[in-house]
Amino acid sequence: MLRLIILFAMLAMPAKAEEIVLGLSRDEVAITATFEGSEILIFGAIKRDAPVEAEGDLGVIVTVAGPDNPVTVRKKDRRLGIWVNVESVDVDIAPTFYAVATNRPLGEILSATEDLNTRISTERAIRSIGAPAENVQNFTEALIRIRSAQGLYQTLPEGVSVAEEALFRTLIPLPANLTEGEYTAEIYLTRGGQIVDLYTTTIPVKKVGLERWLYNLAHENPFLYGLMSLSIAIAAGWGASAVFSAFRR
Repeated sequence: MLRLIILFAMLAMPAKAEEIVLGLSRDEVAITATFEGSEILIFGAIKRDAPVEAEGDLGVIVTVAGPDNPVTVRKKDRRLGIWVNVESVDVDIAPTFYAVATNRPLGEILSATEDLNTRISTERAIRSIGAPAENVQNFTEALIRIRSAQGLYQTLPEGVSVAEEALFRTLIPLPANLTEGEYTAEIYLTRGGQIVDLYTTTIPVKKVGLERWLYNLAHENPFLYGLMSLSIAIAAGWGASAVFSAFRR
């Protein structure tokens, strides 16, 4: 919601000296039964209708965010030789996938105030309401560490290449364990740590083919899905038994 407010505020402002013209290598990502990951090429140009008066070097930030879901992060500890949950924090908003690519380290092209307002950095994109601040920080770091190891959270400093301060491109890798839904790609231009333009688009990520059919069946008719799964398991067991019996003869 906050980002939409910022976008509307920018649209209401006078024409800017620098604006983003965007392109995508694909307008959707299809998850099939053999999906092993993919990548999205995000490229574009910076349109200038007047001389640039803003001070500071140009910064380009590209974020790709998956659907937000609440998640409970638990801390385990060994008690009497057994690992048990000893503490937990409920995270209200956590993107299922989040990538931040920049032409230089984020702290050099975006002020802390702008990051606080727009929640661009991974730490700011994750929000927990009501939990003690010290607990939230520790559990947020743990969540980022776990999902980074799975390829779901990515920070790509200098992952955006900029040519002649006019053309930019970045490649965002997508892991195989993507969550289905609408993914939001946002491109920010900054000068002196301040945002001067923002472009937003969506990239649908959805299951297709057999994967989509099985997904729909499991959610829309779980009883039939269960019978089918049981029948396949029985058939597979009988088939394996028949093969072993044939080999014994």
